[in-house]
Amino acid sequence: MSKFTAGRSLLLLTAGLGALVASGAVAQEAAPVAAAATDAGLDEIVVTAERRSENLQKVPLSVAVVGGAQARDFQSGGDDTLLALSGRVPGLYIESTTGRIFPRFYIRGLGNIDFYLGASQPVSIIQDDVVLEHVVLKSNPVYDVAQIEVLRGPQGSLFGRNTTAGIIKFDTIRPSDTLQGRASASYGSFNTVTFDGGVGGPLIADKLSFRVSGLYQRRDDWVDNTYSGPSADKPPIQAPKKNALGGFEERDIRLQLLATPTEQLSILGSAHGRWYDGTSTIFYRNALKKGSNSVDSVIRDQVALDEGGNNPQGYDTFGGSLKIGYDFGPVSLTSISAYETTSGKSRGDTDGGAAFLNGGVGFGESQGQIRRLGQYTQEIRLSSNGNSRLKYQFGGMFFNQQDTTAFYQRAFFTGVNPNNFVVLKDVNTSYAVFGQLSYELLPNLTITAGGRETKDTKETRLLKSSQTVGGADQFPASAARYIRLSDSKPSWDVSALYQATPDLSVYARVAKGFRGPTIQGRSAVFNSAFTTANSETILSYEAGFKSAAFDNKLRFNATGFAYTVKNIQLNGNEADGNGVLFNADKAKAYGMEADLEFRPSSRLILTGGASLLHSEIKDKRVYAQVCAQGATVVCTVQDPTIVRPLFGTPTTFAQIDGNPLPNAPKYNFNITARYGIPVGDHGEVFIATDWNIQGYTSFVLYKTAEFTSKGNFEGGAKLGYVTGDGKYEMAVFARNITNEKNLKGVIENYMAAVFNDPRVIGVSAAAKF
Repeated sequence: MSKFTAGRSLLLLTAGLGALVASGAVAQEAAPVAAAATDAGLDEIVVTAERRSENLQKVPLSVAVVGGAQARDFQSGGDDTLLALSGRVPGLYIESTTGRIFPRFYIRGLGNIDFYLGASQPVSIIQDDVVLEHVVLKSNPVYDVAQIEVLRGPQGSLFGRNTTAGIIKFDTIRPSDTLQGRASASYGSFNTVTFDGGVGGPLIADKLSFRVSGLYQRRDDWVDNTYSGPSADKPPIQAPKKNALGGFEERDIRLQLLATPTEQLSILGSAHGRWYDGTSTIFYRNALKKGSNSVDSVIRDQVALDEGGNNPQGYDTFGGSLKIGYDFGPVSLTSISAYETTSGKSRGDTDGGAAFLNGGVGFGESQGQIRRLGQYTQEIRLSSNGNSRLKYQFGGMFFNQQDTTAFYQRAFFTGVNPNNFVVLKDVNTSYAVFGQLSYELLPNLTITAGGRETKDTKETRLLKSSQTVGGADQFPASAARYIRLSDSKPSWDVSALYQATPDLSVYARVAKGFRGPTIQGRSAVFNSAFTTANSETILSYEAGFKSAAFDNKLRFNATGFAYTVKNIQLNGNEADGNGVLFNADKAKAYGMEADLEFRPSSRLILTGGASLLHSEIKDKRVYAQVCAQGATVVCTVQDPTIVRPLFGTPTTFAQIDGNPLPNAPKYNFNITARYGIPVGDHGEVFIATDWNIQGYTSFVLYKTAEFTSKGNFEGGAKLGYVTGDGKYEMAVFARNITNEKNLKGVIENYMAAVFNDPRVIGVSAAAKF
């Protein structure tokens, strides 16, 4: 039996298990003590995965849900809520080698390791019904959030191109007609402070309401820069500095106004601002030794950087949206208009250490700057109302994004690579029409079909290329300074959901999606031509069950899947460490996800999640450049290799056929537990914990002994007191409680490592009214 025949068997087996097991969400909001005193079952979870409110157990696709309260627990130690979701939702992995401003998302192994500011990703981010396409916009913080939904698998019909892997959807708490508010605050190690809150209510009874939400996070610098000697920064002779980098300050605010002038008409306006200053990713040069991926000997709070000014990073982001809905009775018409803009820059010592102390080998400092970016989206959707056997929705979407980006690469000590400065302009325009029909063909059997036709166009133009900021143009005359790529493709899906019993449903789904063509313009900083990749398409199959048992005290959902991505877009590195885009013939994968939630008693809540994945790149013609300094290979390559000249230097390439996709963990398991002990008649003492463990993961396209992780785990704990009505809570907590030092990413040529955050211990408080 082949591996992928086994994958199809696993998919069918997962669906069949539904007949044996009588799920659900990753998290359930903690109930007030008075309510929890009874042995009530689990609450119903309502999702909007198909653009209408539905019970999670009746949606024919794989969806995981994280409640707002649990997301805030992850955030209490100063974590970015986006990055903290990694490993805590089955099938979802998130990482960054460019600081908090540039997260990269992977669902079922599909993502993009490219660190280019204009990079395209196959996971789409939707915040309050607005798609956020640019990588910096995707980093917009999550705060005062009601619910997070992770939709696994292609979502092209309702959500468009660049959703071949799936969607992460964030819904914030909306204005209401009653005065209400909530806030949570924490203080911990490294002077880490987090405040997340919101308050709102009526301005004009039944006509106009508001909600103001805010987030504040900060942390002191905690990493010492131990370098002493010649420097490209000022002063020219650098002295060691204690607590030089690692800190950040995040400030965010959002205002929402909801007008309901008539029973049929609703108008929701939202505006937000973000001001972020912090540290870009810290690379630890030579943290990895040839032949091993162990990082036990590395001191996480010390680094020796001779350039980069201690890796500062800062961005300001603003945006607004207007959602207008009108209920005509049988149908509703919805319009969503939105505009987002951002500007800022990152600076860093990208070789991860002092080139002067490492034989003068390294390209020193890199800077990326968005001078201005604007994204405009407009969606119009007509959808049916009511609970008739036929439900439908149709609509159209327009997307336009324009940005001007500058890159600067400096090689102070080497003299090999000039100090290059480039300015690029990128334009991305997309049009789409879409529709979905859902029909109850027989009692308890519903068939759903959707489709979308999209035209996606990308343009990149080189505006400036020079050896210095004010120097002469260095870009080769033979290379194109302007590239335009455009493609039109359909996306579709068909699913069937059968409600076998009130507590068990089974479903199957087939979906096709596509990711539009991509241009990599950053290569101009090395006086190299742009690289491009054509559109990729995915055909995905999944089947699963959703179940409840023991008087709704247990929910268990599981899905098996298999997919093939044709013409898959991949990203490698060339001699200068610059990202290079290319298409491989295809990639195949199969696996499963499971979510479980169990309340065996009124005092105890348990949740668990699991994902298994096998992925393979399938193309014997494709080779990736390996880790090297000059002509010398510095890591242990475990693939067949060839040597070819590149820029006059003998360069080693590895065949990647049969390798797993990068940043695609073979397995991931997570568990949470909460146990409460009543105190008198008016309160409860509780203890809660959460843990996740990650299987074998390769950070690059080719197999090595060094650039992998296996068995990374991390846990948290919380001990506290909550009042009987659930309105007030005080607690002590620990994040990364065992102080694990996990390898999260690499810079290959310099054997440099990226790590997770250290342990944070602190106190927290929360209140609501």
